[in-house]
Amino acid sequence: MKHHLIHKASRRSVLRLAVAGLGAVSLGTSSVAYAGAETITVWKTPTCGCCKVWVAHLRKNGFDVVTNDVSDTTAIRKKLGFPEQFGSCHTAKLGEYVIEGHVPAEDIRKLLQDKPQARGLAVPNMPLGSPGMEGIGTNAGVRQAYNVLLVLNDGSSRVFKSYAAIPPVKT
Repeated sequence: MKHHLIHKASRRSVLRLAVAGLGAVSLGTSSVAYAGAETITVWKTPTCGCCKVWVAHLRKNGFDVVTNDVSDTTAIRKKLGFPEQFGSCHTAKLGEYVIEGHVPAEDIRKLLQDKPQARGLAVPNMPLGSPGMEGIGTNAGVRQAYNVLLVLNDGSSRVFKSYAAIPPVKT
């Protein structure tokens, strides 16, 4: 009887973890499905194509994305208390964190895993080759070097992850 109760408690605990979004199940080598996908709210302008591609990148990587079309994201950054010098073309909120610009989904996952005391992550400007800014035509496969910045609570920043440049392929 005791063994049966322990088994039920274990299943119940596992179920609670899955519902809380803390469990992950591998679906092979290239993708991971997250039980209870994190919801990220994105503010973007309605005509920005790179913002739409970044949102698709997040969805492909297991995030539940809610989008809001606005005429200007500056007011959103200000309302969220995120320093303007880190601004880009879209602003997002995920839990207590702000995500600004073309931040790769893997870096957002690492932020959620590490839980640093910070305002969030930013990729200022719009570097070619970052998610949503993948080149097309002659720029396909090209990436400018860029940093994902961890924006600290005092408004300063430090490099969270660096991405090297990938030059164009000579034909």
